[in-house]
Amino acid sequence: MARILDCAAIAAVIKQEVAEEIRQLAARDVRPGLAAVLAGNVAASEIYVRSKVQTCAELGIYSDLITPPSSVTTEEMMDVVAALNGRDDIDGILVQLPLPPDVDSKALLDAVAPEKDVDGFHPVNAGRLQAGRPALAPCTPAGVIEILKRSGIPIAGRHAVVLGRSDIVGKPAAMLLLHENATVTICHSKTRDLEKITRDADILVAAIGRAGFVTPEMVNPGATLIDVGINRITTREEFDRFFAGNEKREATFAKRGSTIVGDIDPKAFEVAGAYTPVPGGVGLLTIAMLMANTVRAARMRRGL
Repeated sequence: MARILDCAAIAAVIKQEVAEEIRQLAARDVRPGLAAVLAGNVAASEIYVRSKVQTCAELGIYSDLITPPSSVTTEEMMDVVAALNGRDDIDGILVQLPLPPDVDSKALLDAVAPEKDVDGFHPVNAGRLQAGRPALAPCTPAGVIEILKRSGIPIAGRHAVVLGRSDIVGKPAAMLLLHENATVTICHSKTRDLEKITRDADILVAAIGRAGFVTPEMVNPGATLIDVGINRITTREEFDRFFAGNEKREATFAKRGSTIVGDIDPKAFEVAGAYTPVPGGVGLLTIAMLMANTVRAARMRRGL
């Protein structure tokens, strides 16, 4: 039977480590600070940002939640970021995506000072990551590496296949795996003979944004499957495709009219050696790594 990687336990340990670092910084009269900019009224974003603010409070990180209206302009958002760049009590700046449609997201993310870019999206940090220099790495890919390392999954010398080439997950995940001495293949919508490539993977990272895209036939028996995808399914046809006979999921679906599935078909987990569940998997590491990045930014800014 495949091993379920305990992402909740790993996230909890990382938060404990961060809390200890914060106590050490407090002895130097330093308190890390995180500013979250939440523009508009996207319900999922509101829940996500408030969970980040709550985690800051639990760990002892100062947080400032800034909520411009959905009518905000790019220029107004630029002014918000510029003000945060200049504040000494703010070590990390988080601009929650998606932004209102009239805001130039790329320009805004580029305006965040690289040393405060705790999401790791700035081109300067992307370049530093590629060059193997100290950088603030994107939280989700960094969490993937922590899951593998803390679960005792060997990376060096293994063939890691990354499904997806986004700047937020796919590309940085591939780079981090490469830095850990994996042999890395990046696949995407134009990849030929995809099943042949994935069946050769010792580690398969799925970040392609398609519900249940990875089927059992695409998995190397005994491989480690890291499922980054979060896809909401709302139809009975989709539900039966992935969860027919699953009483626990059935109860959730009946109550809410929807349930969550990753980019990997749950039936593929039966072929794997180890895997991250959805929900309760990689997503738990994202907030933990954001906290770790905020503390790291506080240290780097002060030369500690």
